[in-house]
Parts: sequence; structure tokens; C-alpha cells
Amino acid sequence: MSELALETRNWLIATGFTVKDESIWLEALTHGSFNSGGSGQSSADTKDYQRLEFLGDRVLGLSVASWLYSASTRKEGQLSQRLNALVSGRTCARIARSIGMADHLLLGKQAREDGGADSDNILGDVMEAVIGANFLDNGYEATRDVIYALWDSQLSGDAGKAKHPKSALQEWAAGNKRAMPQYEVTARSGPDHASRFTVQVSIHNVGTAEATATSKHEAEKLAAQAFLEKFG
Repeated sequence: MSELALETRNWLIATGFTVKDESIWLEALTHGSFNSGGSGQSSADTKDYQRLEFLGDRVLGLSVASWLYSASTRKEGQLSQRLNALVSGRTCARIARSIGMADHLLLGKQAREDGGADSDNILGDVMEAVIGANFLDNGYEATRDVIYALWDSQLSGDAGKAKHPKSALQEWAAGNKRAMPQYEVTARSGPDHASRFTVQVSIHNVGTAEATATSKHEAEKLAAQAFLEKFG
């Protein structure tokens, strides 16, 4: 397959993208199963969306981070919390559904029958891939403007705002493809009626943070907040 289907090209243009090199866009919309006979194992010379997904993820992150920095005076930890929510796979999949991406995915027969066209993972990844394709085809500024248009309701909404630190840390870990946070009470002091708990939260291959409070729940909350401020 060397050209985009006409309806796919028209859809991309109507969505706000500019199509010049069709081969890039074909790559962005192609799942590995499409060229593997449904086996899920692509050949070495098969192109699918994964490399463009890698690129688009970074372009999306930079664009959203720039918007958040300009639109808010919040501290780093709070900015990171919103950023992680706005560029998460779930948010990308939500945007992909809103623009009708499922109809234009190139999936193998088995992958489509297995529900691949409605998979959060696939839709989120391909959303990042088409951002990567637009970046290569049209440059950063044009791509940033498309992102701001597509993400408008998300940017002006409540995604990532006023979220409990433990929920925010769990979302951060998922968004960065890390293990889930682990909490451990490392110390307890004082009488029963006035105990103080020290809790350490850790994420494998990232680091740890610690906090002390008058309840285990509050110590976990403060430790999660400290972790986000330190590593987020």
C-alpha cells in the first residue's frame, strides 16, 4: 500500500492536519498486525506507528508543558500533575475517539476482531503517532497549534487539577510506564492518642520520598506529594 485512502486523507485534513508526504501518515496509522498476516509479528522491514509514537509523545509533552507554563503560575509539582493527566494514554485515546480515528486505523483482521480499533492503548499510541507525523511533515509550530485545537477542552478543563496526591502519583507512574507506588510505614512514635507515622513511598528504578504525620493516611498523602515534587 503506497497511498492513503482518499477518505483518510480528507479526514486528516478536516481534523486540522496537513498532509504532504503520505508515506509518513500511512506509517502513523498502521498497527503491526496489519503487515504480519494477523500473527502480531511484523517483519524487520515493516513500518508501523511505533517510531512515530515515540516522537509524537515528546512533541505532545513539549506543547502541553509550554501551554501550562504560560497559562499558570503553579509550582513544578502541580504543573507535572496536570501535564501527566493531559498527555496520558487515556486522554490521547479520548481525543482519538472524538475525531473518529478508529475508522482509519490499519489493523490486521484478528486485531480488529479482538477490538483493537477501540483499544485505549492502540488509540492513544496512534494519536501520538499522527502528532509525530505532522511534526515531520509540517514542523513544530504547526503541530503545536493542532494539538492546542484538539486538546482545547482538556486544557481548559479540570484534568489533573486538585487531585489527591496518591491518585496523582499513581497516574504519574502509569503515564511514565513505571511500577505502581509502594507505601511502607518506616517508623511510629508517641502514645496511642498522639501517634506519629513516618511513611516512605517508593517507585522501582525512580526513587523514594518520606513524610511524617499524625495518621498513616495523611503521611501517605504527604509522602506522595513529596515524591511528585521531587521526581515529577
